[in-house]
Amino acid sequence: MKFLSASDRYIAKRIALPLFATLAIAAMLLLLDKMLTLFDFVAQEGGPVSVVWRMLANLLPEYLSLGIPIGLLLGILLAFRNLALSSELDIFRAVGQGYGRLLRVPYMFAILLAGINLAIVGFVQPHSRYLYEELRFELRSGALGASIKVGEFINISKNLTLRIEGSKNQGADLSGLFIHGKNAKNQSISVNAEKGLFLRTDDPDTIILRLSEGKLIHDAPNYQSPRVLSFSNHDIPIGLPQIESFRNRGDKDREYTIAELLNIIDNANSSTEAKNQARANFHFRLAEVAMMLLLPLLAIALAIPPKRSTSALGVFISIIMVVTYHKVNQYAETVGGKGDIDPALAMWGPFFIFAALILWMYHVVAHVPGGQPIGVLETIFAKISSAIRKFFNPKRRRKVIQATVQTPEEAS
Repeated sequence: MKFLSASDRYIAKRIALPLFATLAIAAMLLLLDKMLTLFDFVAQEGGPVSVVWRMLANLLPEYLSLGIPIGLLLGILLAFRNLALSSELDIFRAVGQGYGRLLRVPYMFAILLAGINLAIVGFVQPHSRYLYEELRFELRSGALGASIKVGEFINISKNLTLRIEGSKNQGADLSGLFIHGKNAKNQSISVNAEKGLFLRTDDPDTIILRLSEGKLIHDAPNYQSPRVLSFSNHDIPIGLPQIESFRNRGDKDREYTIAELLNIIDNANSSTEAKNQARANFHFRLAEVAMMLLLPLLAIALAIPPKRSTSALGVFISIIMVVTYHKVNQYAETVGGKGDIDPALAMWGPFFIFAALILWMYHVVAHVPGGQPIGVLETIFAKISSAIRKFFNPKRRRKVIQATVQTPEEAS
């Protein structure tokens, strides 16, 4: 006997398409929104464009952890909404498959995706978040190779200023160079050159700026007048500034894995503040994943519109509930991390409140004949929609206007 019946496979197909489509769309929208910000950031810091794709790749686990619950919810909700609108759901129930039996496939998706999400938020995301912050640090420090902006005065090393009028071939050909430098003995050097080129050396801390067709002006306090030298080629060694190393992983929020958080909690040498923050973050991740096991019940409760209605109010309410729960958890994590309330109570209190609400909504749909957990909202929404349609209906508006206009005889 096969574990999945034909009806189960049919429901699985109906769920899979909206689930993965919603997940892909949500992840892409988040990445596209962040991509514009990253392009601006990399351009301002003068880094290579390729680093944008590396930063986006490190953001993908975080966006997947947000998109997977929403994709699961909308996948199940839209599938069962289509079944209800096409009366296929009534057929399933007529042949003896109640909501409990129909939830077998949704819970298979929920358990699988909850396990994947736990692996992401527990082990993958902490490392990717740290790598993303490391790339931001390297961009700001110049470790990735900052480009010199044309037409601006740039301090390329200590007491050395450079200005370039033109740049071609991705910085390989420089033109219109001006350099000014001063040392500790108050000796100064100013150079104008028609062309220039940066060259590597065996020393990773030093580069060579090779100048062509220019003049060098050397001045010092003991010179009666500055010395002027014309040259065809002249090399200037430039010492690169020392770049400080990036911080260790875990020195910022959510960069510890679940195993590392448990070690901090159990470590007797950890401060009370560190333990509270670790406990709050640990319970935050578990509560977010645990809520995924209730999403099939929430989807069923909000997927079925009233009879002879195609209202999509349940879709909007489901998204609002999931986003609200996530924001409440973020606030509870902050409060628990400060020690104002026990972290476990701060995180699991909202979970049990939302769980009780979802279980009640599912009970109304599954066990109350004709039950609608958002029936009052559906009625209000239907009245508002009807009023809006009447207002924007030209024929209806014409009748209203004609009924309100009076002739002079009627007015007298």
